[in-house]
Amino acid sequence: MRLEVGAEKGTRKRLSIRSLLRPHLGTLMLALGAVIGESAADLLEPWPLKIVLDSVLHAKKSGGWLNHIIARITGTDPLQVLKFACFAVLGIAVLDAVCTYAEKYLTTSVGQWVTHDLRRALYSHLQRLSLAYHDNKRTGDLISTVTSDIDSIQSFITSGLLGVLINLITLLGMVGVMFYLNWRFTLIALSVAPVLFTIVFTYTRRIKAASRAVRKKEGEIVSVIEEVLGSIRVVKAFAREDYELKRLEAESLEGVEIALRARSLKAKLAPLVQIIVAVGTFLVLWYGARMVLNGGLSAGSLVVFILYLGKMYKPMQELSKMTDTYAKALVGYERIQEVLETDKEVKDSSKARVAPRFKGRIEFEHVSFCYSPESPILEDVSFKIEPGQVAAIVGPTGAGKTTIISLIPRFYDPTAGMVKIDGVDIRNYRQRSLRQQISFVLQDTVLFHGPIWQNIAYGKPEASPSEIVRAAELANAIEFIERMPDGYNTVVGERGMTLSGGQRQRIAIARAVIRNTPILVLDEPTSGLDAASEKLVVEALERLMEKKTVITIAHRLSTIRSADVIFVIKDGRLVEQGSRDQLVQRDGVYAELERLQLGESEPAERLVS
Repeated sequence: MRLEVGAEKGTRKRLSIRSLLRPHLGTLMLALGAVIGESAADLLEPWPLKIVLDSVLHAKKSGGWLNHIIARITGTDPLQVLKFACFAVLGIAVLDAVCTYAEKYLTTSVGQWVTHDLRRALYSHLQRLSLAYHDNKRTGDLISTVTSDIDSIQSFITSGLLGVLINLITLLGMVGVMFYLNWRFTLIALSVAPVLFTIVFTYTRRIKAASRAVRKKEGEIVSVIEEVLGSIRVVKAFAREDYELKRLEAESLEGVEIALRARSLKAKLAPLVQIIVAVGTFLVLWYGARMVLNGGLSAGSLVVFILYLGKMYKPMQELSKMTDTYAKALVGYERIQEVLETDKEVKDSSKARVAPRFKGRIEFEHVSFCYSPESPILEDVSFKIEPGQVAAIVGPTGAGKTTIISLIPRFYDPTAGMVKIDGVDIRNYRQRSLRQQISFVLQDTVLFHGPIWQNIAYGKPEASPSEIVRAAELANAIEFIERMPDGYNTVVGERGMTLSGGQRQRIAIARAVIRNTPILVLDEPTSGLDAASEKLVVEALERLMEKKTVITIAHRLSTIRSADVIFVIKDGRLVEQGSRDQLVQRDGVYAELERLQLGESEPAERLVS
């Protein structure tokens, strides 16, 4: 089995189960030693009983290598032989207990570390996939992959990987001993094995398919829960709790039906195996008891054989039970592999270099972009923003404004054309170094569950306390932070919901201030704020925008009157550009947008003054 982490073509990094296990090879070797000891204990367990039956109770006087060894150790006194057999039982039990504990502990340790390594690799790859991938994937399904699918692989490593080895070694050892005791007898016992393995193989394939369906439905259920809990305010605002409950019930009921079908398959396998094992035991008892009656076999040998038979069938049963664990692990592996084999749509070229400090000149040269060929978003867009300019992008909803600002930090790559900063195609720079020089203040501010100071320093983790306080001052956030019970150590709720909209925006501005990047992207950061909060946010933004190249998406045209240049986007094309006064006088698309916002009764000419 191989896992692949997408990388550049020709240098793709391959992540295999073997590579994940390699760092833990020493631990696995110790576990293998424990497995051998455990199997040896299983093989030795019936022999003390044979010694008691044949050498103490004298069911049949027997020579043989074992009796000669015992005679040398204990002599021929039956009590001494009995004592030896009893201590042998204890010794074998201790050996089995120590080896079992060591094997369980060591395999669990390896399973935990492999899980950690695999989860880290998967999570790292997910974060580096383009936004286009995440736009088309359900978050809950990805969460299920990072959690449940990896857990299924951990379960296989912990209980299945060496468990299979234990059962195989034990099975081969017992078959060898049984052939030594009586090869005809052994062939009778093994006569049911082909039927057993045929049934197990057939059911394994069906169980795997059923497990995949179960895991897919689990991902869909998690997606519904994640979506609803992430939008709980909207659900409550529209009183849709009952509807969402019914939606989850419908998904859950489908999950129950799929799980029951899978469980039905798994439930049928165990009884079938038991019946086949019973048939094998019947044949051995019938044949073996007749051999004892005829004097061809000692009672001790028959007991050992019967005990071995039970132990031989037990590994077969365990191997059949492991089909469920194996199927879940295989399905989990395939789902993880699907993610890891997804190549990065936006990736650094082998010649990409670290970006120098930008001056801030931004150019779009004949840029086109589409998510699919049937739905173009931008068509042949060209414009230039000089360093230090404030540029506004306006246009109707769905015109492509957000796409334009998403192309600058390379959240997406254009399907045609080129985006340049300071005259250089941004694809020549490494993504990380490019994005480190761009700050964002968006309409939907996202804060993380954690203290305020940590949220401010999110873009610059090494920031000193004095830098954090200074950023809060410039963002007009210090006045409400210092009133909080724990000041900068106050923990905000998930997504910052324990703060007001204005407070969240001012923390977002502080987060941009502390980065001090030459390029600033704004997406209507004052939308939805009351007058008092808007005034504070605007003051903070004015300080933040000093000596920076600023690109702002404007929904309220009144907020961009002082912009140096305005770009008007309509149907994915740049239809107008110029200052606000120039666009109003031109009486085109921009003037029409102003009239729509301000009302026909107030002509645009009145706004020029």
